[in-house]
Amino acid sequence: MAGMVVIGTVVSATGIRGGGSSSGGSDGGPKYRITVPQTLAGGEYKLAKDISQQASEAVPHDGANEHNIKAAGGQYSSGTKSLVMLGLYGVIDDPETAIEHSINGMTRDGKTEVAVADKEFTPSGGGDPLTCGVDVRTEMGQKVTLPFCIWADSSASANVAETDASELSKDPRSVDLQEFADKAAKIRSEVRKPVG
Repeated sequence: MAGMVVIGTVVSATGIRGGGSSSGGSDGGPKYRITVPQTLAGGEYKLAKDISQQASEAVPHDGANEHNIKAAGGQYSSGTKSLVMLGLYGVIDDPETAIEHSINGMTRDGKTEVAVADKEFTPSGGGDPLTCGVDVRTEMGQKVTLPFCIWADSSASANVAETDASELSKDPRSVDLQEFADKAAKIRSEVRKPVG
């Protein structure tokens, strides 16, 4: 159940706004694509379900800020934890807007509220910052704590969110977001591959 909660939240968060038909950036096209490896975070999580097809059906392929978009994602598990990684790749005019749309999209369903406001984290090992926060989603009367991290560049963006069935409604303020950002940065390096 928790895994489905995460998928629903993350898919609704892809947040591509329809409209707009500019052909997007030049630079000879996208540099990266998003893949769905069998394991994530150095083998900690194993792929339970590839949700790329489901995500592709839910995501417009062209929006005001994103063009020729493809979606790729997976639901992963590690013990009691469910993690969903959902990525989009194509042409992204403004990565900041893509991140903002994703974050706003997560709370659009009326069941999800911001528990810890998003902020930027630089991974402990260095690298580009990620935007991370904690939402709480109410599903069938049960509050589910949902830490997430999002990143975007000019050709790919992805959202990583996790629930833990052993402590579904843990105090959102107790989530170590730096630690989660470090994990998400590791995942970014595993799923984001150069095109070609």
